[in-house]
Amino acid sequence: MRDAYRKNYFDTNLLFIIFLFMIISCFSIYSSEKYLPDPPNHYAFKQVRWYFIGIVLSACVYVLDFEQIKKISLFSYVSGILILIALHFAPESIAHKIKGAKSWFSVPGFWLYSAFRVYENIFNIFLAKIIVDHNKKYVDRSLKTDFRLIFKVFSATSIPLGLILLQPDAGTGMVIMVILIGMLFLSGIHWKIVGLLGVLGSSILGVLVLIYTKAPDLLLLFLDKYQLERIHSWLDPFQYKGDIGYQLSQSILAIGSGTMYGKGYYSGQVYIPEAHSDFIFTTIGEEYGFLGGSVVITLYFILIYRIVAIALLNKGSYENLIAAGVVSMLTFHIFENIGMVMGLVPITGIPLPLLSYGGSSILGTLIALSLILNISAKTKKYMFEQDSTRDL
Repeated sequence: MRDAYRKNYFDTNLLFIIFLFMIISCFSIYSSEKYLPDPPNHYAFKQVRWYFIGIVLSACVYVLDFEQIKKISLFSYVSGILILIALHFAPESIAHKIKGAKSWFSVPGFWLYSAFRVYENIFNIFLAKIIVDHNKKYVDRSLKTDFRLIFKVFSATSIPLGLILLQPDAGTGMVIMVILIGMLFLSGIHWKIVGLLGVLGSSILGVLVLIYTKAPDLLLLFLDKYQLERIHSWLDPFQYKGDIGYQLSQSILAIGSGTMYGKGYYSGQVYIPEAHSDFIFTTIGEEYGFLGGSVVITLYFILIYRIVAIALLNKGSYENLIAAGVVSMLTFHIFENIGMVMGLVPITGIPLPLLSYGGSSILGTLIALSLILNISAKTKKYMFEQDSTRDL
């Protein structure tokens, strides 16, 4: 009889927030087009096209059962690696180098990012499968089985991470690592191992900072010259404002000039290169000020909160691990992008989810959120259940 009181839980609040971001994005991109050298470029209308394509692809993902998603995760993982290998060896006629990185495939009619953003989702669902399968096999946990799990996930991470860093694309590489860390926290490994990994990560970061302060040229062993110059310009953008620090220094000036309430829609006056793309938050900060920027950040906070709430309502470990990966990915994207346009963190070329112009970013984010909506739709709520997460 209990099934008679059971109902599906579809999070319409999350869907509403997604559409709000779509509207904000199109208006902000349209306003940013005035900075482009040869208007009109119609990026706002192109963004609508990407949203439409993303919604269609998301609908295809939405109808899949998570058992089906789990079964195709290995095939998707291998296919993604083959695409990354093809990108690495592709001639520059079809895979141009942009800012020192070969990150794009040239497709007639439009540009398609080399599956990096979409691959974040592929990596997410495959890593969740590894963890779930391991936990089913080793019900009685021990430090030995936990270290075995860590070996599995790091082995699965090393191949795509290495191929991505070869481009080089440090930003996407960091996203992959953040997804890995987020999932490991929910994998059930012993807290001693979590602490050990935390100490190890902090130590590596400390060594890198020490190397930069004492012998920065040593960083060229795993960074290219452009990335190292990015770090220099981040630490002192106005010293390099005539060169590589120009974009960041202009962004800081634009956001600062927006003061509390901004200059008004389409009233931005500070020129920002690529304002419609990775620096879309600069346009929002200048035109709507601190208040408008705070509203956008609050919407992102609500977006993350809804994803966490959906995960807490769901009882499936595979779905919850996917949700953890999506939360980790989006949180890092948001923090890194907004932080970099204000000079708080180095510029990495990571787009702002749902707001920045770009097909790959839109497709990757909408597919990730369709997985979350899929989780919410498959979650069952009972009329008289006592679970405290019910009203989240």
